Amino acid sequence: MIDWLVSQLSTIFVLLILSAVVALIIVSLANDRKKGVSSCGGSCGACPMHDKCHAAAKRQTKKEA
Repeated sequence: MIDWLVSQLSTIFVLLILSAVVALIIVSLANDRKKGVSSCGGSCGACPMHDKCHAAAKRQTKKEA
């Protein structure tokens, strides 16, 4: 068992580093979502999903008008 661990040590090390990076990315995305930060670049006219992203806000403005 020890021989196998020693032979696979570099693979285990890379796996741990990649897992930590993925975990940090997920935590960062979750924190951004809680803060209301969007990953959108801000150019809604050039975005193919522009009518999906702000659909709720558009419906509210139509109701108010």
